[in-house]
Amino acid sequence: MLSRAHVIQALRAKRQAFLSYDGARRETRDRYSEYVQALAAQSRATVAWKLQGIARAGALPTEERVEGMPLVRRFGPRWDHHEEARSWALQRLQGVPTFATDGSQITPDPSLTLPVGAVQVGWFENPHDGEARYVKDIWFEVLPPAELMPDQLERQAFPDQLVNARRFELECQVLADYMRAHADAETKPVCFFDGSLVISFAAQMRPAMQRRYIRSILDLLDASENSRVPLVGYIDTSYATDLVTMLKWLNVEATAPQHLSDGGLLRSLMKWGDRTEALECARDDRLFENSPDLDYYARVHFVYLKTTSNNAPTRLDLPSWLLEDGILEDVIDIVRAECVVGTGYPYAIETADAVAVITMQDRERFYRLFQEFAQENELNWTYSRKSLSKRGRR
Repeated sequence: MLSRAHVIQALRAKRQAFLSYDGARRETRDRYSEYVQALAAQSRATVAWKLQGIARAGALPTEERVEGMPLVRRFGPRWDHHEEARSWALQRLQGVPTFATDGSQITPDPSLTLPVGAVQVGWFENPHDGEARYVKDIWFEVLPPAELMPDQLERQAFPDQLVNARRFELECQVLADYMRAHADAETKPVCFFDGSLVISFAAQMRPAMQRRYIRSILDLLDASENSRVPLVGYIDTSYATDLVTMLKWLNVEATAPQHLSDGGLLRSLMKWGDRTEALECARDDRLFENSPDLDYYARVHFVYLKTTSNNAPTRLDLPSWLLEDGILEDVIDIVRAECVVGTGYPYAIETADAVAVITMQDRERFYRLFQEFAQENELNWTYSRKSLSKRGRR
C-alpha cells in the first residue's frame, strides 16, 4: 500500500533536483526556439549545404523549405465552438474512406508448462458515406510452442519478443493488403498506422529480428507507394529529436541538448491545427548497420501537427510520395478532421483500438479455453500453484 505522507516527504527531499532540471530544460528550449525562427530565413539549398557531409543529421529539408517561410505553417480556419469545428470535419471527411488497424497480444505465461501465445489485430473502415456501412473486424492467431521457443526461428529471442514481432507483422500486413485492394478506388482512402514508421526501437534487437520489423515497414511503404493510397503513421506522444538534432548541426555553436524533444520545442510555438513543414527523416539510430541495403528512412517524411490546445504536437510519419504528388496538405486535413471527430485523437485509430484490445478478463478467458482444448486433446498441461495464489489475491 502506498503511503501518501511518505511520497510527499520523498518528493520534497528532491525538490531542488526537479527545479534544476526544469530550469535547464526551459533555457535550452528558449535557445532552440531562436534557432527555429532563424531557420525561416534559409532556403532548402542553404540548409542542405550546411548539412552536407553529415551522414545522419536527424532531418533534411524537403521542397517545403522555402526561404522566408517559417517552419510552422498556420492553419487558416478558426472556430468559436466545437460544433463549428465538427461541422467542418464532417464536411471534410464526407466521401473519403478512412481505415485503421491496431493490435493486442497474449504473451506466454511462464507458469504454464505448455507455451502458448496469441495475437489479435482489429481494424475499422469508415466510408464516410451515408449509404455504405462501416466495417469492424478482427484477425486472431494463436502462436504454438514451435513459434515461441527461443531456439526456433529467431535464435536467442525471448517468447514475448516473438509475440510482439508477430503482432507488428500482422498489423502491417492487414494495412498493406487493404491499400493494395484499393489501388483502383475512385476515391483513395486514408490509412492510419498507430505508431511510427521510423522504428528505432528495433535497433536494439538482434539482426534477424530487426529484419522482420524493417521488412514489415518496407511492405507498408511499397503498398502505399504502388497503390497511391495515403498512409499516416500517427504518434500521439513523440519523444523524437530529429528536428532538434538538425538544428544543432545547423548552429555550430550549439551544444547537444539534453531532455528536449521536437514536441517539447514546438509546443508553445503552435496553435491547434498548425503543422510544421515536412522534413525528411535522417535519424542516426544505427538501425541499418547490419542491413544497409534495407535503409528506407529517406522514403519517410515527418510533420508535427497540433491536435490539442494544451499538449505537445503529434508527429505524423508519411511516405515521401505524398509531398511529391502534391496531396500532403489534403491528407493532413483528413487527420485534422479525424482528430476533431475523435476529440483530439483520430476516431479511426480510437475505434480500431477498441476493436483490437484484449483485456485481463479476455486473457483469463483465453487460458480457460486453452485448458479445455488441452484436456480435449490430452496435452500435458499444468499451472503453477504460486500463480493461482497470486491471481486469487489480486
